Amino acid sequence: MATTARRLALGLLLGLLASAAAAAPPAKGDPNAKFKLKPGASGKLCLECHTGFQDTLKLPFVHTPVKAGDCADCHDPHASEHGKLLEEEPERICAKCHGSMVPDKAKSAHAPVLQGKCVQCHDPHASPQKAMLKSAGSALCFTCHQELGTAIQAATHKHIPVDRSCLGCHDPHASAPARALLKKAPPALCLDCHKQDAPNFARKHLGYPVTGADCTSCHDPHGSANNGILWASVHPPVIKGMCNQCHGAAGTPDALKLKRAGADLCRGCHSDTFNMIQSKNQVHWPVTDRKACGNCHSPHASRTAKLLAAPQGQLCGSCHQDAVKRQETSLVKHPPVESGDCVTCHDPHASNATPLLAGADQFEVCGNCHDWKTHSTHPIGDKVVDQRNKNLTLDCSSCHRTHGTPKAHLAHFDPKQDLCVQCHADLTR
Repeated sequence: MATTARRLALGLLLGLLASAAAAAPPAKGDPNAKFKLKPGASGKLCLECHTGFQDTLKLPFVHTPVKAGDCADCHDPHASEHGKLLEEEPERICAKCHGSMVPDKAKSAHAPVLQGKCVQCHDPHASPQKAMLKSAGSALCFTCHQELGTAIQAATHKHIPVDRSCLGCHDPHASAPARALLKKAPPALCLDCHKQDAPNFARKHLGYPVTGADCTSCHDPHGSANNGILWASVHPPVIKGMCNQCHGAAGTPDALKLKRAGADLCRGCHSDTFNMIQSKNQVHWPVTDRKACGNCHSPHASRTAKLLAAPQGQLCGSCHQDAVKRQETSLVKHPPVESGDCVTCHDPHASNATPLLAGADQFEVCGNCHDWKTHSTHPIGDKVVDQRNKNLTLDCSSCHRTHGTPKAHLAHFDPKQDLCVQCHADLTR
């Protein structure tokens, strides 16, 4: 009798323990714990409504939380302040598991990575491509870099790594050692494929020791219309293989040393330009310093016409940042400034007109686009005195600021009244 009672008591105790275990909250780390989901409900419960994800799960590459059915790792099943019921700000979701993809003191970083826009390149659930990329190979890069993609397609001389994949040379997230997301800085990156001791390498470079140079100073790494994938604009001595016109002879200790410094080197071929500069009463300061032409021009090759070291707007803006900023905040955009075509109005070397105008005076320069003489205009010219300063006469810049203002018509003041009363004070109301 006592044995039977003990057995009943033990059975009752085990039953109570089992009930308590079933009623207890899930253990910490259990995917059902956070939202107290039914046992086994994580993932499976979501798929009852999101039936399309059954096909997603069949793709070759599935995001680990999706594969594990842990939808609540990224989404809140009830409500959220973020789209797609995301648990946090989108840029912080990925970082929870993947940390920062930008190393400390990186020399370059991909804009979508900095902005936390991981899903611009990756599908957060699954993909046919490795790393859950939205598209295969370079096609993904060209969705943003369309202009580059078109140029690569049109290039008659292809760079083999580019045809294979952008990722042969670039890190898609960030680069600690190099600019432009390059895995290594040139020439180290280039020399991984182009062996410097190969006879053909030395022959193509006419025997000059170029292995310490930046290969991209001459070559377009994405492809070109020129032999040797040289940039679109090439210095004639380079095309003709006349390196010794500027440098020492190949094979000598000073083979890469310039024969003369600065303007003295360029003057030999460009004497007409230097004679013109010397005949003007205003000279652009970069022409006159020790580096001279090299301040703005590349000596070997460039992607930009006239061997400019960068596109006009970018090149000029590197010194004239105030003009660029003024244009960006201007209510009205002046077309030459907006397109970065600075030489439409300014001479980049020298001029007799302030500020380095590409003409005799403002009237000539502005008149190239604005045919103001054919219609009624405010009196301007050498005989019209500026009422604000009797030492000045009226010209276009008396009322307009060519690089931009917050006012209409590029005016210094509101042209409806404030502009006019600067001179016509008697009309003030």
